[in-house]
Amino acid sequence: MKLVLDTNVLLAAVLVPGLCRELVTKELHKHELCCSLELLAEFAEKLESKFDQPPLELPFYLAYRDRVKLVEPITLNRPVSRDPDDDMVIATALAAAAHAIITGDKDLLVLKRHAGIPIVSPRQFLER
Repeated sequence: MKLVLDTNVLLAAVLVPGLCRELVTKELHKHELCCSLELLAEFAEKLESKFDQPPLELPFYLAYRDRVKLVEPITLNRPVSRDPDDDMVIATALAAAAHAIITGDKDLLVLKRHAGIPIVSPRQFLER
């Protein structure tokens, strides 16, 4: 499956033991991970600014950056999420023709799907 991971899932996987780390370590090697330069930059910026973790010194960040298939996000005709910042996740998933978006963001999860792409929490994905 082609998957797009929201930044919050990646941050949780890096920073705290739990469900997101389990998802990343046990499941994602079976799937094609898709990302955009914009989402990758957001991940790096949040690691640095909020958690004082230089991304280029984190093996997880480097491995993720090297593994993902980069796509150019499409331009959305109108806002989709109630938080406009989350539209980049959707635009990336559409460009990748993703089979799912995995997120912990309630502004995305409330949509449940967009243009046929399911939007699920890490727990929902693991329970499938």
